Amino acid sequence: MKFKEFLKDRIVTICLLTFGVSTIEIFLSIYNIGIFVKMYVLLILVFGYFIGVFIEYYRKKRAYNYIIHTLNELEEKYLITELLKSPEFIEEKLLKIILEEIDKSMLENVNKYKYMMEEYKEYIELWIHEIKLPIATSKMIIENNKSSVTKNIDEELDKVEGFIEQALFYARSHVAYKDYIIKKTNLKKVVNESIKKCKNVMIQEKISVQLDDLDLEVYTDSKWIIFIIVQVVQNSVKYMKQEENKKIKIFARQNSENVVLYIVDNGIGIEEGEVSRVFEKGFTGTNRKTAK
Repeated sequence: MKFKEFLKDRIVTICLLTFGVSTIEIFLSIYNIGIFVKMYVLLILVFGYFIGVFIEYYRKKRAYNYIIHTLNELEEKYLITELLKSPEFIEEKLLKIILEEIDKSMLENVNKYKYMMEEYKEYIELWIHEIKLPIATSKMIIENNKSSVTKNIDEELDKVEGFIEQALFYARSHVAYKDYIIKKTNLKKVVNESIKKCKNVMIQEKISVQLDDLDLEVYTDSKWIIFIIVQVVQNSVKYMKQEENKKIKIFARQNSENVVLYIVDNGIGIEEGEVSRVFEKGFTGTNRKTAK
């Protein structure tokens, strides 16, 4: 807050002060009052007014600067009302009341939508668990009636299962920390399980798999890591060119502090500038246009 702006905001009171001082000076002139008294009255009124303005400016500037500084330091801006000091003047008090009302209204709306989202998530999870039963039944029927047609239906059901699993993991993703079970896991075992989930589409697309240096123990959540590997492999399969000798190589490297899992294919690849964005929600790379 600049003093010039603060003063401009008080232009009405300055005009009234000017009018009042001028009127007093006129009345003093009528009664033939000495110049010393006139100057004294003039200086007292003007000086007293501007001293009051300076004091008010300093108090308000200090208060508002504190609010702005606190707001800039906060990551979650809506918590500003919790950190404000006791108001020193009426405008600050009104500002605090307004901010508290805004916060209250915001929290009510957030809780309302949070409740709606929880209901929707619960419904999605319930639907996913329910839909698994007819899929499992369909697979049993296929198993007892094997033919080229039922084989194709089985492959499509595998795709449906994959999409259902995606939906389930997505529904849980915003509270994933509650769904983690971190424990010692054999990396080769989870990779084999992931490849098993993709086997039908890989056989169909005639893609060979090479697994190297995977017999390592890692600490992870096997359910989530399998889901991630499956997503990567499925996308790799999806964007391979027909004319290629299609191949996926999966291997691991033991470092001093971690284990790095590599999934390498000979597909269309990703533009170098887009690599950092591949895990962004909804991102589609430019090379997708050249796939198949």
